Amino acid sequence: MRNENGFDRLVRIILGILVVSLVFVGPKTPLGWIGLIPLITGLIGFCPAYTLFGISTCRKRR
Repeated sequence: MRNENGFDRLVRIILGILVVSLVFVGPKTPLGWIGLIPLITGLIGFCPAYTLFGISTCRKRR
């Protein structure tokens, strides 16, 4: 079940890629691997934290 809308997913994917890029360019910090979290959740469309807090950015189905 998805709980992220298209815009939310796009933002997560872009931010995830930007943060992961810090591993390879810029300061080359291993903390950039944290960017995998928003990248993966954006790709699959499901955020476990949203479930914990009862949040969903998807439109409600009729």
